[in-house]
Amino acid sequence: MSEFSQSRPAAPIVRRSHGLFGIDLASPRHANKLGYLLLAPAALLILAILVYPMLLAIDLSFHDVKFATLSFGADDYTLKNYQRLFSSPEFWNAIRTTCMLLLVVTSISLCVGMGTALLVNQQFRGRSFARMLIALPWAVPEVVAVVTWVWILDASFGVLNWLLLKAGLIGGQVSWFSSPGSAFSAVTMVMVWKGYPFISIMILAGLQSIPEEFYQAAKVDGANVFQRFIWITVPCLAPVLGVTLVLTVLWVFRDFSIIYVLTGGGPVGATETLAIMTYEEAFSFFRMGYASSIGVVTLLICAVISAFLVKKTSHAIY
Repeated sequence: MSEFSQSRPAAPIVRRSHGLFGIDLASPRHANKLGYLLLAPAALLILAILVYPMLLAIDLSFHDVKFATLSFGADDYTLKNYQRLFSSPEFWNAIRTTCMLLLVVTSISLCVGMGTALLVNQQFRGRSFARMLIALPWAVPEVVAVVTWVWILDASFGVLNWLLLKAGLIGGQVSWFSSPGSAFSAVTMVMVWKGYPFISIMILAGLQSIPEEFYQAAKVDGANVFQRFIWITVPCLAPVLGVTLVLTVLWVFRDFSIIYVLTGGGPVGATETLAIMTYEEAFSFFRMGYASSIGVVTLLICAVISAFLVKKTSHAIY
């Protein structure tokens, strides 16, 4: 009896690619490294256009540098800019104006944005058109919108004065930019008009992520509309509201074009915010070190407020 030996075919040789820089990206051990490699260009770009100028501004704030001497090298480190800043009445006036504008604009924009988001979240004919109208002010370029508002608020030929006169709400022409109170009101009105659509869109996205079962269960338990809003809508929107408030606060702090085109920071400093003061010191008086110190203080204030808001609203209750 003859014996036959059956030979198995040789297994193919699998050559594992070592990938980029000798790293096997297909290996589970290196699963996250591909993501880091893809993020590297964006991270380098952020370092180049954000982090480096920020560090440069911080360094510049410790030098008494004028625009004319900016290219001659910096002198010794000094706290002169900060000493002058914290003893300046103009700085504290800018702080007060910025905080007042922040509270008023954020509060009104949040209320208007919440109301419009709740409205367009309902089912009705023309809902898509209504959503488009709400987002329209946000889509208009800021300078174009502000120039239009300058015409609307004009004391002699403005549409707003004409409407108020026709309605009998005022007895004569109102010069919106001549007195501190009316100028602050005009700036607030334009900033709310420009800012509330973003809040409305963010809240609308949050509303659509809330499960309908929550509301159905609350109705079964006898909760009315107000109770459902307080105990379901607001807690579920907490993370969205936190992010929205942080972005709105940062926008109000850094916004320059609306105030500068409307009032230029006047009259008598009534609308001069930290952003306007920084610009004036840097490009009107050419005190670059002093302007950098204002920017650093503004950065610290924004960081503290943002951290507080994120901590308080980072987690939903449900």
